[in-house]
Amino acid sequence: MSKYKGKKVLIFGFGVSGVAVAKYLVKLGAHVTVTDMKPREALLDSISACEELKLEYELGKHESKVLHAVDLIVVSPGIPLTLKLLQEARELNIPMTSEIELAVDAIEEPIIAITGTNGKTTTTALIGEMFKADGKSVFVGGNIGRPLLDYVREGQKADVLVVELSSFQLEWAHQLIPAVAVFTNLEEDHLDRYPDMAAYTAAKKRLLKACDRNTFVVLNRDNSNIARFQDENPGKLFWFTKVNPQIERGDFAENFSGAYWDSRTKKIIAKIGGGEELYDLSSFRLFGEHNRENLLAAIVATRIMGVSSSAIQKVIQSFKAVPHRLEFVRKKDGVFFFNDSKGTNVMSVLKSLSSFNSNPIILIAGGKDKGGDFSPLVDWVKKKCKILILLGEAKEKINRAIGDYAETYLVGTFEEAILLAYQKSRSGDIVLLSPGCASYDMFRNFEERGDYFKKLVTQL
Repeated sequence: MSKYKGKKVLIFGFGVSGVAVAKYLVKLGAHVTVTDMKPREALLDSISACEELKLEYELGKHESKVLHAVDLIVVSPGIPLTLKLLQEARELNIPMTSEIELAVDAIEEPIIAITGTNGKTTTTALIGEMFKADGKSVFVGGNIGRPLLDYVREGQKADVLVVELSSFQLEWAHQLIPAVAVFTNLEEDHLDRYPDMAAYTAAKKRLLKACDRNTFVVLNRDNSNIARFQDENPGKLFWFTKVNPQIERGDFAENFSGAYWDSRTKKIIAKIGGGEELYDLSSFRLFGEHNRENLLAAIVATRIMGVSSSAIQKVIQSFKAVPHRLEFVRKKDGVFFFNDSKGTNVMSVLKSLSSFNSNPIILIAGGKDKGGDFSPLVDWVKKKCKILILLGEAKEKINRAIGDYAETYLVGTFEEAILLAYQKSRSGDIVLLSPGCASYDMFRNFEERGDYFKKLVTQL
């Protein structure tokens, strides 16, 4: 507590993470100022959450004077490191940290850290449920749900912490040493933030650099970008794959530790600590091969931490899709509506399209462009989509990339998109919201976008 008492702390960014930091540091006796480029009216939820705290605000702008006499700066994940005021702070040698780093500094319990471009939320949720099914107390948070710092501030005590980490959060990972590090996959994303794929990869790789020789490192063998991480792996290596390792033979097959999908028996086979274990997926409710990958990763991460195979099988049979990730909303007049608002990059849309078999798809896509290349969707649009409905800032760019390969409409509002999709649909069609873009041009976050989609669909 004495570390922060009486210190003048400046918080950059006042979203969920910034609120958690403010509550924590005020409790420890710090004098806290919040700065955010958004105006006060756009931050009313955050301000209301901290109304009992004595905070100072510098909103709607970032000015150099706010750095005066600051002892510490806490940077929220959404704030780019290239921000001019942060560069000024470096020149003034003001220490900087993040919400995750503040939390890790006070945590002794084992942390299972999950990152990747896609699948990390479902994998995180699966791991959390598997620990719970085994009778363990668990905190699930980070980039999913609650900030990790809330766990510290509230004085909780769990057996294990399951933490989803974005590339933005990992940019500030200096003290984190995970018990388990899980890498789901790595594809092009966030190129509105990073200059190129190499820079994005470097941010993700910070989790690998945070591992030590005692860390269990879980890698996706089927993703070439992740598989290469084995060359720099400092910990104990485990794999997950959709291909039977025996096909490769050689050292990989002989020394394989992890889990794989056996297409012959239609079961998952885990080889951890010697013997083989089989997991039945006949009752698994999630669509798509990508969710089988997420399940493989979760099984490996929990088994190496001692979760029983019976608890894992129980979760396989009962687990439901996380909100906003291929979430079934309703069936109306024979038309199926799916909310995939969390599909905020091109590869996520591709995986969502591939999750459905023969039903024609009406795809609603678009939003704030993240710099991605939409051309990899061409073959899947040809194969799966009968209609494209595009909206948001990126609609023209998406139209140029894939608009020639299906009947395509460009619309101005979200309401218009949903109504048009319903009007154009026929019995047996799937209406899929999978934007492939961020939500910030029309919504505060992907959750608000998905909730609004569900509301509109329910009202049809």
